[in-house]
Amino acid sequence: MQFIDLAAQQSRIKPKLDARIQAVLSHGNYIMGPEVRELESGLAQFCGAPHALSCANGTDALQLALMALGVGPGDAVFCPTFTFASTAEVVPPFGATPVMVDVHAASFNMDVASLKRAIVHAKALGLRPAGVIPVDLFGLPADYDAIEAIAAEEGMWVIGDSAQGFGATYRGRVTGSIGTMATTSFFPAKPLGCYGDGGALFTADDELAALVQSYRVHGKGSHKYDNERIGLNSRLDTLQAAILIEKLAIYPDEIAARQVVAQRYAEGIGDALITPTVPDDCQSVWAQYTVRTRPGQDRDGIMAALKDHGVPTVVYYPRPLHQQTAYKAFPSDPAGLPVAEDLAQGVFSLPMHPYLDEETQGRIVEAVRAVTR
Repeated sequence: MQFIDLAAQQSRIKPKLDARIQAVLSHGNYIMGPEVRELESGLAQFCGAPHALSCANGTDALQLALMALGVGPGDAVFCPTFTFASTAEVVPPFGATPVMVDVHAASFNMDVASLKRAIVHAKALGLRPAGVIPVDLFGLPADYDAIEAIAAEEGMWVIGDSAQGFGATYRGRVTGSIGTMATTSFFPAKPLGCYGDGGALFTADDELAALVQSYRVHGKGSHKYDNERIGLNSRLDTLQAAILIEKLAIYPDEIAARQVVAQRYAEGIGDALITPTVPDDCQSVWAQYTVRTRPGQDRDGIMAALKDHGVPTVVYYPRPLHQQTAYKAFPSDPAGLPVAEDLAQGVFSLPMHPYLDEETQGRIVEAVRAVTR
């Protein structure tokens, strides 16, 4: 049983993938070839962002966004502590300070009450609240209306970290089109992933888009050998763009299929574990199907028993950022981060992908029910 079944997807579109790859081999433009521009156009149209700019990976996407926004020393950047390290690790190299914020137990996403406390705390430390990076964790959009309202009050920008959530919907908006800028990752395990590394940035701001175009190619200017700013080498390979074009074509269908899988889980194990909830005005892309143990349940024991039943599970994330060696010295919500700490002890994820057939999922449901009785 596969936790994420990339082979099933590949089988579905293999002839088209082969044709795309062969086309790249034929024209030989392996860096910034025509498929890159075609993909960027498709991504922008898909999410409704005026500008979509590809890059080498999702972490670079966040770093490029910070470069374009001019982040620097004395800036406070607010990040949820319950996320992967990439969200916060891009901040310190600019001399800025990541400030850790708690999350909601039901959504796993940034808690705006915690954000407000963290902003007050950052100011007391002499930091300037510069921006906030909410994460669309496990595929569910953050509470952008509330976050954007706070950001507007404080004069902060918003970068939507949609590495796991690109294509999800929030009150009529599609992730990628939300925030001052937004980023995503095309790591193979992501809902829209390539066969290597890749990422993208999205914005409605023409000036920010122009800066990213420069920064991602060594800070290029109008002349190839007159770099106008210090940049990065962060370009998406043409082969990966070609692969993503075909994956994007079936992505809406796959998002719909993920809803069916999530609904089966909710109906089958909702009384055995705490299953995730999605607000009526949102849609998740279900990067992971992450459940929580109920009081008195033993997560490690349940996972071990599921393994014996042939069901793979993974913990995202066993330790929040503020408890990790590299981040424990950074400031955080002065009221503490208890929800993230609690989640880290009780969450685990079940197999989730668009090709999880009803029979296989039935086996997973029965196994979960058996080991949690």
